[in-house]
Amino acid sequence: MAHPFRFGIQTGQLGDPAAVRELAKKVEDLGYAELFSSDHINGGGLSNVDPFLPLLVAAEATTTLRFGPLVLNNEFYNPALLARTAASFDLLSDGRLVLGMGTGYAQDEHDSIDVPLRAPGDRVTRFGESIAALRTLLDHGSSNQTGEHITLAVDGLGVRPAQEQVPILIGGHGRRVVSIAARMADIFQFTGLSHDRETGKPAAAGFARRDVAERHAWLLRDAGERADRLELSTLVQQTRLGHGAEEVRQEAA
Repeated sequence: MAHPFRFGIQTGQLGDPAAVRELAKKVEDLGYAELFSSDHINGGGLSNVDPFLPLLVAAEATTTLRFGPLVLNNEFYNPALLARTAASFDLLSDGRLVLGMGTGYAQDEHDSIDVPLRAPGDRVTRFGESIAALRTLLDHGSSNQTGEHITLAVDGLGVRPAQEQVPILIGGHGRRVVSIAARMADIFQFTGLSHDRETGKPAAAGFARRDVAERHAWLLRDAGERADRLELSTLVQQTRLGHGAEEVRQEAA
């Protein structure tokens, strides 16, 4: 299946409602398909505003633009409560949610709110269990599962999203995260962000073409018959045009 190119914007300037409406209208008028927020605590990233609420304001000011967090830190959330929020947002935005999910990585953010950051292996295991729960809850409104980290007995979520299937975007780099995305995501985003196996400390070590190609091969292999339905996404960290662009390109290479 051929997927057309789509472009989105991620920004942290989402704290003023009038500015949010103006930004959303401009992004839509320029032809972008999506506007994304981020999910950080204690100054840890683009913004500290709630990842969903400003986007609901933006949705009211637009008609076609899609919205979502890029990406939620899975360690911050109970999947059933998150599914309720996601379904509510999708319903109230007329079916325009793209649910971005990631494993989480920032130790200082977790320390600041006294939420333990699991070791990388346990974190990814819980991530897979959460994605499975979210998929079932959003698609069917119920989930009964028992896992290593998540146990649910939700017979009725109580709210249904407007979309028949809310698209789940998974951003990641590690082998197991790629496999989870291949089996359960609608969109996989190559982030280029890798993590130390022992400490989980992030590093921008995955942007080399060979690394992207390796992960693409993993994705296709694990997706099997789903491969044609998967969208591929990349998070562009820098763009340079005009004077000095060649020097920046050489430095990046």
